[in-house]
Amino acid sequence: MTLENQLIKKRFYETLIEANETNPVRVLGEAFQAGHKDGEADISTIRFAQGEVYFHNKDYEAAIFKWENVHNDLEPWAKKNIADCYYELGQLSTAEEIYQSIDTESSVLQSEIALQLFSLYIDEGSLEKADQVIKKAVSFNPDYPNVTDIARAFFEKHKDWKSAIELAAAEAIRTESPQWFDILKTYAEQGLTNIFEPHYFSKCLVALHRVDQARFEQMVQALWNGYKNEHSYFSWLREFNHLFFDLDTSRKQSWKDLSALYQEAYFELIDGKYLIKELEEIIPSLLTNWLRIADNSHVLFASAAVLAWSEKFPSSISPGVVDDAESLIFRSRNEVDGLEYSLTLFDSIVKWAEAQHVNPSHRFRWLIRELVDFETHHLLVAGTSGNGKSAFINSVLGENIQTAPTSSVIVFKGDEETEIRKISDEELTAFSSFDEFQEAADRRLNKAFDNAIIEFSLPAPMLQENRLALVDTPGFSDRNGMEEVLKYLHFADSLLFVLDANDPFTEKEQEILMQIREYAPHLPIHFLLNKIDEIYDEHEAASIVEDTRSRVRAYVPGARVFAYSSRLRSRKQQNELAEFLKNLSQPIAEDERMEKILIFIRQLISHLLDKRAEMENSLAESIKWNEEMATKLSGAIHQVTDLKEEKARIITRTFHKVLEEIRADLSENIPKILRETSDVIQEDSDFRKIHLELNDEMNRRVHAYVNDKVLPKLYHSLQEWILTANDELNHCQFFLDEISDGFNAMYGEERLKLNCDFKVLDDWRRDAERMTSGMQVEKVNIVLRRTPYQILLKGAGKLLGAFQQNNAMLYNKYKQFVENQDYLEVTESIVSKLLLQFELFAKSLERDISLFFRDPFAVLNQTVEETKKEIAEKEEELERMRANPETYRDPLTLFEVKLRQYEWIAVSAKKVFQA
Repeated sequence: MTLENQLIKKRFYETLIEANETNPVRVLGEAFQAGHKDGEADISTIRFAQGEVYFHNKDYEAAIFKWENVHNDLEPWAKKNIADCYYELGQLSTAEEIYQSIDTESSVLQSEIALQLFSLYIDEGSLEKADQVIKKAVSFNPDYPNVTDIARAFFEKHKDWKSAIELAAAEAIRTESPQWFDILKTYAEQGLTNIFEPHYFSKCLVALHRVDQARFEQMVQALWNGYKNEHSYFSWLREFNHLFFDLDTSRKQSWKDLSALYQEAYFELIDGKYLIKELEEIIPSLLTNWLRIADNSHVLFASAAVLAWSEKFPSSISPGVVDDAESLIFRSRNEVDGLEYSLTLFDSIVKWAEAQHVNPSHRFRWLIRELVDFETHHLLVAGTSGNGKSAFINSVLGENIQTAPTSSVIVFKGDEETEIRKISDEELTAFSSFDEFQEAADRRLNKAFDNAIIEFSLPAPMLQENRLALVDTPGFSDRNGMEEVLKYLHFADSLLFVLDANDPFTEKEQEILMQIREYAPHLPIHFLLNKIDEIYDEHEAASIVEDTRSRVRAYVPGARVFAYSSRLRSRKQQNELAEFLKNLSQPIAEDERMEKILIFIRQLISHLLDKRAEMENSLAESIKWNEEMATKLSGAIHQVTDLKEEKARIITRTFHKVLEEIRADLSENIPKILRETSDVIQEDSDFRKIHLELNDEMNRRVHAYVNDKVLPKLYHSLQEWILTANDELNHCQFFLDEISDGFNAMYGEERLKLNCDFKVLDDWRRDAERMTSGMQVEKVNIVLRRTPYQILLKGAGKLLGAFQQNNAMLYNKYKQFVENQDYLEVTESIVSKLLLQFELFAKSLERDISLFFRDPFAVLNQTVEETKKEIAEKEEELERMRANPETYRDPLTLFEVKLRQYEWIAVSAKKVFQA
């Protein structure tokens, strides 16, 4: 045991006693006494040793006493031991103070003091101080036994992953020990390392690559996966690819896991989630490194990826890397399931389009679904107009379908039941009957068939037995070019070109054939020589067949030519036709179907790019249209407002006219009625009460007049007024119906219903009935009014009525009084009371008419608000689309890159170079 180890373990005293000594206290005591007497002996050393013995026997006070009197080279250790005693006694603050006061150059002692302080701080619960002191101990002397292990255990216990990772990374670089690299890898696998920026681990990775390639690959994989879903993922890719590029690596080494990691990362990056500006700096270096280390199972993908990316982004990858990729792709084993990858790409594009709220096209979905059906052979039937193509198809189907000429492609399939569907980009439409289909297919009635596929399933034995689908295309004519045929050439497994035996294989047909060969050079093409029955001479017919076969094979070597008559459906001819079709239906190669799928995926991408422009144009047109509609709606609101005000004036005015007529009648007749009551006065009347009798009679006669004559007349006038109002309001409804019809025609749907509230008329009828059904006229004080003359006359009656001789005088006076009064004030009072409820009714007319128009105004105003809201939303959407076109365009560009990669893989399978 070294001296330092003895001092650490407090076993220094063993150097001063015999090995077999059992009583070190006695031996050291005797030595102390002898040295004290000698005067020259180093008794500090003996005291130090005695302190150790007392410490081991837990006599800490005696040990402290001994160590306090050590004054030689052991004094720093003695102080440290004194602090240990106080630590054991639980006097932590004293121990800490002593530890911190020790001044020594011994790295061992400094490390021991640090470890003791570390333990002390943990016991105190001072974790921050413990953290500081253990980090200082590691920094001062990382090679000191167990110091890094203690630090790591402390960091892990308290989940201080930052410190733990810093320790592991520093020790891995310093020691290049596999243990520390493995510890760091464990942290990375737990997802703890992503709290650091990626460049933090660069030196560690360089050191590990130098030491152990296998561990380097594992470490990279752990760090990569840790950063994958973090914001710093791109920083990691940039940092690592820069670092890895400078390392000495090649395909000669085994990089299987890292190569797989590169492939996974590349596919995720170009899966449509990122913009090109985010990738243009990362992808080239990623592909360069991937190609450099790709193993046999990944080199094909790596090469194809480099070529695809460099084609789309020229000069982004160095020419040497591109050349290397071109060389490798044709020397690589192609064991890739290209069909599965192609279908996955198609599904990714469809899901992306749906997420963008763009219809990915029912037509493309149908095409891909059909191409995946390897049991069915697609035979495309083409030919110029008038060659009997439709008649031939009818003979194959066994039914007189009589397909009307359309610009659509019709796919006839054998099935147990008849079913007809139209597949367009926008929708799937099923037809309930053949007649309905024929009507819809008439080009004069429906142009929507122009870009649609018609799927026509029906019981057709020849199709079912041969697992054949006939793809009928529009006939070539001066008006109808090659567009529809070329569009679906890649859907076909073979092509049957229909010729007319009367003039077979014309120059025009030769030109068409050359276009087809140029567009689909590998498509098998065969010929049907139709109308052979029109050649009456058998030798001439045979000569025509042979001549046609010779001329055709000059263009298409190996092409079959079948002579046929659509009219003569003999069993022999049908059997020969069945055999001919059977020979055409060769087994379908998966790689050929995969190439077709890739072609339609490319068309889908192009379709979606065009769709973007259509969406922008549609939004702009919709905004403009809605603005026009909002203007028209506002104009309609003004029109209805004017109409309402006009009708309110007319209806109110006519009602007031009725009241004025009644008022005039009352004003004229009531005074007459009152004057005529003078006939009540007789000479023998009791003039003491005559004024009361007159007043009652006047009220009775006025009441009778009102109820018997005025109210019936008023009722009749009001009914006529209601009829007039009804005509006016019906005119309003008719006008509003015209408005709503006009708007609904523009909207293309029944969106506006401007229905007025005719309950208003019912209310008016009820009110007219109520107001004219009978009226209790309040008794009016007519004769008893307190004018001076009336007071005088009434008083005279009371006074003189008692004398019979005065009756003649009073009779004349009363008679004169009643007949000569103007009764204007009384009449006005009576008329006002009688017509009060009618006046109130008149005041409510404007409100009632407003209620009549309430719903149309509500509908129009709501439609205006909805239109303005729609305009704002569409303007916002259009602005967003125009401001960030790359959010739509870039994912499609990346899908195209992935598509081109699969095309390269398909080309490599044939070992044919294709630029």
